[in-house]
Order: sequence, then structure tokens, then C-alpha cells
Amino acid sequence: MNYPYGKNVFLTGGSSGIGLAAARLLAENGYTVYSASRNPVAEDADVSDPGSGSIKPVALDVRDSDSVAAAAASVLAEADIGIVIHCAGVGIACAGEDYPSEAVENLMQTNFSGVLRVNSAFLPHLRGRGGGLCVITGSVAGLFPVPFQSHYCASKAALDSYAAALRMELCDYGVKVSLIMPGDTNTGFTAARKYEISDDSPLYDDCRRAVGKMEKDELGGCNPVSVARAILKLIARKNPAARKIIGVGYKLLAVLRRLLPGRFVEWILRLMFIGR
Repeated sequence: MNYPYGKNVFLTGGSSGIGLAAARLLAENGYTVYSASRNPVAEDADVSDPGSGSIKPVALDVRDSDSVAAAAASVLAEADIGIVIHCAGVGIACAGEDYPSEAVENLMQTNFSGVLRVNSAFLPHLRGRGGGLCVITGSVAGLFPVPFQSHYCASKAALDSYAAALRMELCDYGVKVSLIMPGDTNTGFTAARKYEISDDSPLYDDCRRAVGKMEKDELGGCNPVSVARAILKLIARKNPAARKIIGVGYKLLAVLRRLLPGRFVEWILRLMFIGR
């Protein structure tokens, strides 16, 4: 293994899904992972090869500035963090015309603003140490908006633009920024998604149909360990990819997206998820 940014990692969303898979794999490969989540449990510290690295659970709510500041102060007092990995995220299902304010605010505070809060606490340290790596978990949904996932897709598209701008800002300071973009992944994220649409909405049936198709694809998708492996490869490189799409099929779709008219791409997606 190469460790161009050192062996100390701060990771959010570490109690489940991609975050948990990444924390365990990185620990198995020699990293000390400060695995942050709202409700960390002692079991998170168990890895299959505890002699090679470790997981140190950290209590953190990315939606709360005081929580982020306290976690950052505690972790940075103990370790020279060289890698920050963002895996925290939530999803909702609803019509784009609807604004369930509490659910939307929670989504944006977690998926987007949470990344900003954590970076504001850790990136000055990365600059000060002369280099480091920030890995942000986006989604192919940021490239391919899905019907009745407009709010979620918007949060991931925002991360795409944010990562690109951040990368330019930090390039003279030795701090690299990479956006990973998983596709369908079989995690607890699917079951945790909440429907925020009334059953008397004229769009209710279309919403259920579209999101049901997506959930079926997610449950049949890749194991989160495959995403964790992509992260492991990324952080071992001195010059990591700016944007990493995970899955050959999604890479091909991204190429086709650039070649085909936007209206045609939208027609295909509508046909796939709504059926007409």
C-alpha cells in the first residue's frame, strides 16, 4: 500500500452503507479511521484484521455546526488527519413540485451543507500540513436526474459543482479533491428512504412506480464493498481522479450523455422509470 497522505482518515457516515464498508476496508489496509456518525457504536471498532489498522468511532451530526466543531477539535488534537471522506447522506421520494420543508431541509443539510461544515473544520488543517485529500461521495444521480428524486439529485449535482470549484481553489496548497459517483448500491439507504408525497396526489402512482423501479435496481446493485475498494484505490494515489464514476455501465452512460441530445436522454429516463 502507498500512503501519500498519511494513514489518518476522518470519515462521515461511518455507521452504515458505503461509509461503514469503507471504514472497515481502510482499517484492514493499515489506516486509522475516525469514523463519524450520529450514533456510533462500539462494534464499529471491530475489523477483520485488527492488527493492521483501527476504527475509532466519533459522535458527529453533520447538520450541527457545534457538533462538527467539537468532533474536529477532539480528532485533530489526537491525530494528523490527511484524508477526509464524506459518506453521510439521506434520500427522500416526492414530486418535484412539492416542498415538504422539514424533509428537504434535512436532506440538504445532510447531503450538501454537511459536507461544507466538515470541510470548514478540516480543510484548513490539510492546507496547514502542506497537503491532503478530500473525497466526496456524490452519485450518478447528479448526472442523470431521476423522476421523483429531484431533491436528492439536486443535492448530488450541487456536490459535483462544489468539488470542481474546491479543487481549483486548493490546487496550489497540495490538497486534492475527488468526487466519487456510485450508481445503484445495495445498502440500508433504500429502506431508509422516506416517501414525502400524499396518496391523494395526482402524481402518487407515478411516484410509486418510478421509485419502486429505482429501489429494485438498488437492491440488485453492487455491494458497498465495491465502492469502498474504489475509495481505497483513490486515496493511495498522489494524483487521484477528479471524478470517479463507479461501474463500467455508468461510465458508458456518462459518455453517451455527452454525445446524445439532452431531450433524448430525458425521454429514455422517463421511459425507464415512469413507463411512458
